[in-house]
Amino acid sequence: MFTGLIQDTGTITRITPGAMTDVWIRTSLGAEAFALGESIAVDGACLTVVEKGGDTFRVQAAPETLRRTTLGARRAGDKVNLERALALGDRLGGHLVSGHVDAVSEVLEAFAEGGSWVMVFRLPPELAPCFIDKGSVTIDGISLTVNAVEADRFRVQLIPETQERTTLHAKGVGAQVNLEGDLIGKYVARLFALRGTPEGTRGAGLSEAVVRAAGFTPRG
Repeated sequence: MFTGLIQDTGTITRITPGAMTDVWIRTSLGAEAFALGESIAVDGACLTVVEKGGDTFRVQAAPETLRRTTLGARRAGDKVNLERALALGDRLGGHLVSGHVDAVSEVLEAFAEGGSWVMVFRLPPELAPCFIDKGSVTIDGISLTVNAVEADRFRVQLIPETQERTTLHAKGVGAQVNLEGDLIGKYVARLFALRGTPEGTRGAGLSEAVVRAAGFTPRG
């Protein structure tokens, strides 16, 4: 689990394709202190540290990860947003982020407004139910507020701090990004989608069947 608050912009130093794609990343986070097997979000995709040394660590990307994220298009020298996993007791400054990318989107517009940088992204239809004005979204691992949402697009604003500490400000029109919808919003959308289906209660409201189908396991 992550918060969407980027801790470093790392640099990809090497990529080796194969049955599992190996990616080496240089960071200022102190890679030597990483635990082998720990999770780290790379541009919003939760990956596992499998090797470390000096200021560099290695992660592996499965074919499914390459299909569902922008990682397959990355090259040596590219910058990526990094965040180590949330520890219990840490401040939750952003919002709850799972590191499971839902879709790849692209930049439709980008322009300055005051000291902020406005960016407009394509909204994939399957994620539309999870988007509301002033709701949360994760873009390339960054926790951001949705400032406006339309049928096929949404808008965010980057404050100067976000512009300086992440890679997003440098992305131009047409650039692809990883999207993760709001975690709570996805469960709510799933519950509503199940209403009136054999998995749900045919409009009768919440039931144990609906809760289980949405991914929760009732206790008792």
